[in-house]
Amino acid sequence: MSDRDGADRSITAEALRRDFGKLHAVDGVDLEVPGGQIFGFLGPNGAGKSTLVKILTTILNPTSGRASVGGYDVQRQGGKVREAIGVALQDVGLDPLMTARELLMLQTELFGTPRDEARKTAERLLVTVGLDDVDPKKRAGAYSGGMKRRLDLALALVHDPRILFLDEPTTGLDPASRAAIWEEVRRLNDDFGMTIFLTTQYLEEADRLADQIAIINKGTIVAQGTPEELKRQVGDEVVELQFGSSDDAERAQDALAPVAPNRQRSNRELRLYFGRAAENVPELVRVLDGAGISLQGLTIEQPSLDDVFLRVTGEALEHEVDEGADDVPAGAEVRS
Repeated sequence: MSDRDGADRSITAEALRRDFGKLHAVDGVDLEVPGGQIFGFLGPNGAGKSTLVKILTTILNPTSGRASVGGYDVQRQGGKVREAIGVALQDVGLDPLMTARELLMLQTELFGTPRDEARKTAERLLVTVGLDDVDPKKRAGAYSGGMKRRLDLALALVHDPRILFLDEPTTGLDPASRAAIWEEVRRLNDDFGMTIFLTTQYLEEADRLADQIAIINKGTIVAQGTPEELKRQVGDEVVELQFGSSDDAERAQDALAPVAPNRQRSNRELRLYFGRAAENVPELVRVLDGAGISLQGLTIEQPSLDDVFLRVTGEALEHEVDEGADDVPAGAEVRS
């Protein structure tokens, strides 16, 4: 799909598969990301996120199937794909001895841009990511985590890509830095129509930013839609019960099965899904009293993406996890 200037900014995958021996890291994935969207890509640790991103950015070859990025086939037209995309991977790799301007100029010149123009590009991008007021002599190694993330984002933008891949761009950042990155991602999308493929460990991040979301589990897409569509699939309302121990929560899960068939447990909490939650509370309390299970707390709320994730994967999404390339075995073939 082309956007406002006629350039193709879409991402598609058809029956995409990547095997490592008997491991199916990506197992028949179909995706269609229209140009100009922010696309959130979620999954448990080791689910296949990193492998899929590496295929789409031409780092890895698929075992079978096909994918196109910006209208170019990732296997047959890898050079064209790389011209169209910017990539900011999870691990920020900055030379700690260089300044932000030096890094940006070097990256820009590697794309064949003359030095004077590279200098202008560096200044423009520092403004774009809010680093223009930093001491120009300050070396990247002295930057805070949030500043490094913003500089890494600027480096991914030096050639004005029409599609941007961001692999967990806010992992480990404080709330203020995370909010600044969110604002910048939204602005890039709004102002330039840039397609942004965002993998994240933060469900709030996906909920706030993404137009569409896909959840991958064990190499397969298990849910896809807008955040609101996915939440509606869970149920209208949620009753969350808190217990004093995980054993009590497990006993409650069994005891409540006849009156709350749609339920999920996580540690000491049990979440129950109903069309009208409040009407079911008296019966829930009665069953728990009859089973001798002590209830520590009860709340009623709307479904969240946490509920969606828990339901389709069977586990809660761990936040501060350094996934890296955990779903790509050591020694795997990568593209040059």
